[in-house]
Amino acid sequence: MTTIFGAIADDFTGASDLAGLLARSGHQVCLRLGVPSSPPTDSSAFEIIALKCRTAPVYEAVSESLAALDWLKAAGAQHFFWKYCSTFDSTPAGNIGPVAEALMAALDTDQTIYCPAFPENGRSIFMGNLFVGQQLLSESPMKHHPLTPMTDSNLMRLLAPQTTAKVGLADRLVVAQGEAHLKAHLAKLQDDDIAHVVVDAVANADLEIIARAYADAPLMTGGSAVAMALPHIYQEKGLLPDTPASALRPHIDERTLILSGSCSEMTQAQVAAYDGPAYQLDPLELQADGLAKAQDWLSRQKLADAPLLYATAAAESVQKVQQRLGRDEAGALVEAALSQLAEDGFNRGVRRFIIAGGETSGAVAQRLNIDQLVIGDEIAPGVPWCYADIAGQHCAITMKSGNFGQTGFFSDAINRLS
Repeated sequence: MTTIFGAIADDFTGASDLAGLLARSGHQVCLRLGVPSSPPTDSSAFEIIALKCRTAPVYEAVSESLAALDWLKAAGAQHFFWKYCSTFDSTPAGNIGPVAEALMAALDTDQTIYCPAFPENGRSIFMGNLFVGQQLLSESPMKHHPLTPMTDSNLMRLLAPQTTAKVGLADRLVVAQGEAHLKAHLAKLQDDDIAHVVVDAVANADLEIIARAYADAPLMTGGSAVAMALPHIYQEKGLLPDTPASALRPHIDERTLILSGSCSEMTQAQVAAYDGPAYQLDPLELQADGLAKAQDWLSRQKLADAPLLYATAAAESVQKVQQRLGRDEAGALVEAALSQLAEDGFNRGVRRFIIAGGETSGAVAQRLNIDQLVIGDEIAPGVPWCYADIAGQHCAITMKSGNFGQTGFFSDAINRLS
């Protein structure tokens, strides 16, 4: 089938999040981990390429994103989407703005929009300020993020240092007046040479208006939720069949492994609530003694009991470790450990993987040589089960962004697949 929609995501959990929302439409969604090495031959209507570039050097993020764009163009994509986190995770240098500008140049477009709102998960934008629940982004736990601490809530102020062109706003009062009014406002901003437009959204109805107003544009950017209405819009335009083909789901062995590298407050609560066997990794111990203790623990577990291996810890503990090891070294140690444990688990017969944290998900997927996923049912908003062949074995994997899911997420995931 010809690809209609091509998305580039800055991490693996974000790509999975977008894929899950699009798959609600019933249309097949294909998620590819990294830019495919061969030309497209079996593309789906919705193609998503997941990169691991959220905190990469700017030139690497831009280069990888442009390579992904070229592949999606070759697949026939007519509409493009740059997907980043609903909490706008970035630094003053990027990578949200630089990648957006590079994609705009490649697609020869003078304007794009930014809408990371995800009301189902408590992310809303009002007067250009991003809220997490009832808290401003800068007052939420994201201010303690170990890699991208978010200490400002105003998306225009966050975006301006990352771009070379002017930044503007389409606020909630504009959006509430409907599709035509929003289109006119965007056109006026474009006449004023405003290339980057933050768009307010506090409810799914706002996202529907935004999607309709911008569905024909070459490039849209945002969190996953603003793209959720696009399959229905494409159906209305005759770009997709009214009745999607039903997807087959393979039987998956019940042996399960849970791996958590996220230190978000929600993941901390999820780890604390899990009542199965669990083992905490200590980065200082990993540096001094290696992984032998954790591997020995895992070797003694019944994999049908879904053991949990985690480096999840409170912000104060993370900061102390980073002071000792350095931020990058601490993160690299945890990613390497959890990805090795995933491989150990697979070699012992694990065929279901539950992973918490974007960096962890990327490291595990790369270690297991996963390059393509078919999207299944959601466990929580933006967190689907996905299916992959790993070394010829049918496997299921879910990759959860740190802040997503309810307290009982790990058990919910197991029960959902069962």
